[in-house]
Amino acid sequence: MVDTFTDSLKRWYGDIQVGTPPQTMSVVFDSGSTDLEIASTLCGETCNNQVKFDANKSSTWVESGEEDEYISFATGVGVDPVSTTEDDWYLLLHKGNDTIAVGGVSVPNVELYLITYQTPTFSPDPFSGIQGLSSNAAGLFAGLQQQGLPSLFSFYLTPKSVGNAELTLGGIDTSKFKGNITYVPLKVDGSGTWQLTSTGITVNGNSTTTLQKERIIIFDSGTSNIVLPKEDTEAIYAQISPNIKPNDDEPGTYGIPCSEIGSLPAEISFAFKSESGDTFELVVPSDELSVGPFRNKPEVCQTLINAQEFFTVIGGSAFKHYYTVWDVGNQRLGFALNGI
Repeated sequence: MVDTFTDSLKRWYGDIQVGTPPQTMSVVFDSGSTDLEIASTLCGETCNNQVKFDANKSSTWVESGEEDEYISFATGVGVDPVSTTEDDWYLLLHKGNDTIAVGGVSVPNVELYLITYQTPTFSPDPFSGIQGLSSNAAGLFAGLQQQGLPSLFSFYLTPKSVGNAELTLGGIDTSKFKGNITYVPLKVDGSGTWQLTSTGITVNGNSTTTLQKERIIIFDSGTSNIVLPKEDTEAIYAQISPNIKPNDDEPGTYGIPCSEIGSLPAEISFAFKSESGDTFELVVPSDELSVGPFRNKPEVCQTLINAQEFFTVIGGSAFKHYYTVWDVGNQRLGFALNGI
């Protein structure tokens, strides 16, 4: 079990230890990626807000000998809109291997990447990196499996006001949820993403032709908001209020005067077929509609769904209401109501 911290931007992160002797690094446990990337002493000013790993102080660090790599992200782990350019969120990475420990268990010779540069968009983050937890076991999680850990992990993600969020590696904490776990089989395509096939969306119990279509949705613990194609996003908002409008200053985002948002019914339900063939509805309650005021328009509150044509994602706005079981071995996702 790993204690996981929550901040005001719906981000969850916790500690791992890297190297020998161990250096403690805080990382986001991200189901939307595969590898471990951590800030390092090779990174300059843009990493100054993070704790930096010093490979020169680790006796178990092994250089890969490969050229540095470039990786871009569609979004950070906060509530920012999905990017339309690779220049907004990218890292330069230096590859190597070292010992990683989590929850008191060590795995030697894990492949990882040292951040040598990150775009300033990452600079405010209070954590040092990203630990990927994809649906294809790799890196740290693959090493834990080789030591006999069951091939699954579970998240108990909570609002900041509740705290005590947890990641359980290799198990399920039955004290953290109510009722039974419903499992939904993954849509497997070899990408390592956690994808489910949704059969439709309802808003406050109502739907439309646009919303009652099948879509593939990625479940990403490293993303805070929900991201849908523009047609779907605007069909949902049309069911909630005509006053939810695009914010042209931040393409892909929408907002409504903060004075109006608190009273709006906005229960959004995503339907899936469970392993048993029954319909399972994942419900995002009305109080998730507001992400908070826009920085440049404090009288307007950002709403939780961003529009982007190439990504369909459910993030932390749903996870903090469900205990989730990420079953790598059986290629399925499990849901039960959080026991908060």
